[in-house]
Amino acid sequence: MELSPGLHRIECPIGPRYVAVYAIVGSKYTLLVDTGFDDSIRTTVVNYFKEKKLSLDAVRYVINTHSDYDHTGGNKAVRELMPNALICAGERDRPMIENLNSMFFDRYNEFEKDHGFAESKDAKDFMMTVAFETNVDIGFAGNERIDLGGRYVEILHTPGHSWGHVSILDEKSRAIIIGDAVLGNSVLLADGQPAFPPTYRFVEAYRSTIRLLKGYQASEILTSHYPRYVGQAGTDFLDLSLNYTDLIEQICLDTLKRAGKALTMMELIEIAHDRMGVWVDPAYKYLAYPVLGHLEVLESYQKIKRSKNSAGLAQFQLA
Repeated sequence: MELSPGLHRIECPIGPRYVAVYAIVGSKYTLLVDTGFDDSIRTTVVNYFKEKKLSLDAVRYVINTHSDYDHTGGNKAVRELMPNALICAGERDRPMIENLNSMFFDRYNEFEKDHGFAESKDAKDFMMTVAFETNVDIGFAGNERIDLGGRYVEILHTPGHSWGHVSILDEKSRAIIIGDAVLGNSVLLADGQPAFPPTYRFVEAYRSTIRLLKGYQASEILTSHYPRYVGQAGTDFLDLSLNYTDLIEQICLDTLKRAGKALTMMELIEIAHDRMGVWVDPAYKYLAYPVLGHLEVLESYQKIKRSKNSAGLAQFQLA
C-alpha cells in the first residue's frame, strides 16, 4: 500500500507471518528497505512494482536493516532483477549478510557452546532454501544522507537486535522505517497473535536505540512484523518496548534470588518464561536472546556472577 506519496509498504508472506518491505520513491531513484526471502522479491515485490507502475530499473539503493535471513534473503534476486541497485547494510552486520553460514553459526547458534540452546539442522536447511547471499556494496555507520532526487533519507545506527542494525528516516514524511530495531513485547503472527519473544540481544544498546527513536518524534514508526504505528501509537510502541526490558531484567534477578542456587540460562527460562510472555514450547525458548543480554547486564553491574556447571555450561547466581 502507498502510505503517503512515494512511500510504499509491501507485506511479503513468510509462513504464518509477514515481513514488510518498503519503497521510497524520489524523482531520480527508488530506495528499497529489506528484501525478505528470495520469493519476496521475485513474486511479491515485482508484482507490486508492476501494479503501481514503479520501475525496477530505478531502484538504486537496497538497504538491509540487519543480518537476519528474512530481511536479506532476496539480495541475490535483487542482483538479477534490479540491475542498477547497490546493496547496502550496516557495516557491522556485513559479514553475516554476505555469508549465511556465518549468520547461522555466529548469530542463531551463538548459544550452543556455552548455554546448550541450538537451532536444528532443519532450520539451517530451510534458511538455505529461501535465502541467497551476495556481497554488500556499501556499508553504513550511521548519519549518512542519501538524495533520491528531491527526497532525502537519513541512515540511523540503531543497534540492539544486532550490532549493525540501521533504520531509515524519510525526511519528507518524517516516518522512520525501523526493521527489527524495536520489538515490543512479542513478535507477531500475521493475525496479530504472539509468535515468539522479542529477540533483542544487546540490552543497553537496544535501550539507547529506543530513546534515540523517541527523540525524533516521527510521524510514524514503520516496522517489519507489526502494523504501522502512526503518531502517538508509535511512541506507545517504543514505550512498551522499553518497559519490557525493565520487566525481563527484574524477572531474571527475582528468579535467581528465589532459586537460591546457580541456574543456567535455559533453566532460568524454563522456570520464568510464563512471567515473560504467553508463548508455548518451543517459541518461548527464543527468550535466550533477551535473557542472555540481561544476564550480561546484571553481571556487568556485579549483581550476579557466572560460573560453569559439570557439563561446562555457563550458570548464574547472585553475587
